[in-house]
Amino acid sequence: MTRLDFPTSPPAELATIGDWWRFAFTHLETAIVEYGQGTLGPADDASFLVLGALNLPLNSFDTFKAYAVTSAEKAALFEALRQRCVERVPSAYVLGFTEQCGYRFLVNESVLIPRSYIGELLVKGLSPWLADRHANLTVLDLCTGSGCLAIIAAQELENSLVYASDISAEALEVAAKNVDAHDLSDVIELREGDLFAPWSDTQFDVIVSNPPYVTDDSMEALPPEFEREPALALAAGLDGCDVLHRLLAEAPARLAPNGILFVDVGHNRLLVEAAFPHLPFTWISTNGAEDGVFMLRAEDFRR
Repeated sequence: MTRLDFPTSPPAELATIGDWWRFAFTHLETAIVEYGQGTLGPADDASFLVLGALNLPLNSFDTFKAYAVTSAEKAALFEALRQRCVERVPSAYVLGFTEQCGYRFLVNESVLIPRSYIGELLVKGLSPWLADRHANLTVLDLCTGSGCLAIIAAQELENSLVYASDISAEALEVAAKNVDAHDLSDVIELREGDLFAPWSDTQFDVIVSNPPYVTDDSMEALPPEFEREPALALAAGLDGCDVLHRLLAEAPARLAPNGILFVDVGHNRLLVEAAFPHLPFTWISTNGAEDGVFMLRAEDFRR
């Protein structure tokens, strides 16, 4: 397919939301862009950009596709699409927000764009591994970033107290805004620090984490969209396990006697198993990956 040059001004003939979606799709389809930061392809990305830039519900395209777009809206749409197609800014950063599992989160380039497979598991109440999603649990989200997993946990495990930490002060500023936006400041406590350091000797019933796991080779090959995400949230050494080594060394002391740990490691199963041959990982299938998340119980560390 021949790549189309992006125009220098909004085309006058684009009158409706449907017209702008087609324009967005065509230019995304022919541009050199990457997906996987909350959207999966040009159709999905076009819908997100167009509806998001117009402050419309992201599932409302069929309802609004024939509606006319004002001059001011055209200017905003054009600038959003220019940033995405020409500057290769991820759509979530262009709009300043994304949605995961039905929840909206503010984002900027201080945080990873939410897309952890653990979100899907939390919506299901961590079933069947968690006996009772309505129990009074203590939940910890390590490497919280935007606070997305902590917020989903607080909403879906509704009687729980949720704690979240990150080494990045800038990320925690974003997380705090998201916690406030979801009116969860009395449920979620945020602290700055490296892994378990902020939590003294506290033990938790559930620990979730989407830690850095990108290998050195993969970091060198990142496309521009992914280079805009904070390297601190991605880079994890030669085998992608630098942070995981410390997390798993400290986790046994921080899990309650019947506690469970869920960690998102992307597509690194073989690397993880090679690095920790003594641990009996349970690998969990999600819509995004067959084995992107592993689970360990407190007792698994004592075998």
